[in-house]
Amino acid sequence: MEEEVPREKPPGKGRWRLNRHVYLSVVAVLIGILGGYGAILFRFVIKAAQYGFYRNTRDILTFADTLPAYLKIGLPALGGLIVGLLVRFGAREARGPGVSDVMEAVAIRAGRMRPRLALVKILASGITIGSGGSAGREGPIVQIGSSIGSTVAHIMRAPVMQRRTFVGCGAAAGIAATFNAPIAGVLFAVEVILGDFGLATFSPLVLSSVTATTISRHYFGDFPAFVIPGYSLVSLWELCFYPLLGMAAGLAAVLFIAALYKTEDVFAALPVPECFKPALGGLLLGFLILQWPHVFGVGYGAINMSLKNQMPALLLLSLVFIKILATSITIGSGGAGGIFAPSLFIGAMTGGFFGWCLGVLFPGVAAGPGAYALVGMGALVAGTTHAPITAIITIFELTATYEIIVPLMISCIISTLVATSLKRGSIYTIRLARKGVELFHGWEQRVLRDLKIRDIMDKNLATIGEGTRLSEVIRRLKILDVSCLHVVDEKGALKGIISFRDIRPALQEEDLEELVVAMDLATPNPLRVTPSDSLLTALERMSEKGISRLPVVAEDDLAKVLGTVSQKDVMRAYNEAVLKRRERE
Repeated sequence: MEEEVPREKPPGKGRWRLNRHVYLSVVAVLIGILGGYGAILFRFVIKAAQYGFYRNTRDILTFADTLPAYLKIGLPALGGLIVGLLVRFGAREARGPGVSDVMEAVAIRAGRMRPRLALVKILASGITIGSGGSAGREGPIVQIGSSIGSTVAHIMRAPVMQRRTFVGCGAAAGIAATFNAPIAGVLFAVEVILGDFGLATFSPLVLSSVTATTISRHYFGDFPAFVIPGYSLVSLWELCFYPLLGMAAGLAAVLFIAALYKTEDVFAALPVPECFKPALGGLLLGFLILQWPHVFGVGYGAINMSLKNQMPALLLLSLVFIKILATSITIGSGGAGGIFAPSLFIGAMTGGFFGWCLGVLFPGVAAGPGAYALVGMGALVAGTTHAPITAIITIFELTATYEIIVPLMISCIISTLVATSLKRGSIYTIRLARKGVELFHGWEQRVLRDLKIRDIMDKNLATIGEGTRLSEVIRRLKILDVSCLHVVDEKGALKGIISFRDIRPALQEEDLEELVVAMDLATPNPLRVTPSDSLLTALERMSEKGISRLPVVAEDDLAKVLGTVSQKDVMRAYNEAVLKRRERE
């Protein structure tokens, strides 16, 4: 028996693998440090902007009564004017929530983002929120952190896959530092930004998120972002209420999404220069703040009040709609800020009112409104972002209470199901879809969507007349070695398709071979595609009927057959495109 000679490893291969992991880890920690300090800087910019406008950095609810009406109305408008000019001459992508732009950069531009975006986003969002704009700081810090990650990748000349990972590291660092929630930061980057749960991606994200959290805790302490009430289930009967809370949150999420984009359309149609629209939005917002100061800025003060059961029921209910309107005006007019915190706000008010109603209807069975406000925060985030895992873990990290997991899971999943049933796309992906960028099914399906039928169709047609006898149909199928024949009339118009499966029942009756004609057995009005259709469309229509081949017809004449396309052709083209993409990366 011959002794087996062990294969030699390529020189340096094992060492490179180790060095590669060390390299990714070191860069991830670096991005975590920069992202953590970016989040700290952003929070100080917000405070500085608020002090510049109002000479006070505390929550608006503590000093709203001392402000004259003209300041409550005029200062948000002034902030909007500054932001409009800053975005116009600094970086146009700094307007809006920012998360959608990061998703687009990862999916379409291989993670490339302009280096100056971080600075412009910090200033624009800080001024928007500091002057009273109803927006969150989480979306901007995701864009800021991602821009930092992209810049580091550019300096390091990282390949495409690593660049995307570094962008995700920046997003994870931003969320983690903002909420003091490292696990939520990782899952947000994975579930929303990257859509990739691979181990090679996951490890750097964890390092960046933990590093940013450590820096945040050093400066702000190990405290949650909100005043979290003690949570416990009063009765097991409460588990019957949380599906209803999930449904209510899902409906509120859909209303929020619809209002936001409708408001954007209204402002887009106004005959006003783009840079002045945020000022108009700030003016309208000021009238809301005059009556409801709770919607000022990120609104954490009002959220804390709802969690501590310090709000009457009517105010809780009204703030659901007022916050939706305020945020829609701020973002829709072109202000810079996120929608994550407004989602938490709306969810807290929805859950608080729901809990108040349960307390009236079922006293002694349901917990206080604060408990339902806490679960409602997660449920509404799940409904708007279509990211239930992130929502569940975020609230769980804030509470550190295991008892809340089951109610959270029930409400968040139900909310997501309701929202996805009523609205195609999340609050982030709809923004991209309106720009013609589809991200619903990942980059694999985008490959299929980009490839067209004209590029792969087979122009060698196997046709047969609709009056051809069965015996001739059988002979043609044998000699042509095809799986199906296209049945056409005397003018060449497509009438149907006939395959071996169609003629199998007639083969047992020899007398029928001269009596039955092709059209008697063919499948009439078959599904078909045109040359401009995508391969994804072809696959969807094949799976709809369980068939493996479709006729290709002319754009202007659906009866004129130009060729055929098979499932094998589609998969071959897809595999070639994927290989080319991986080679480029």
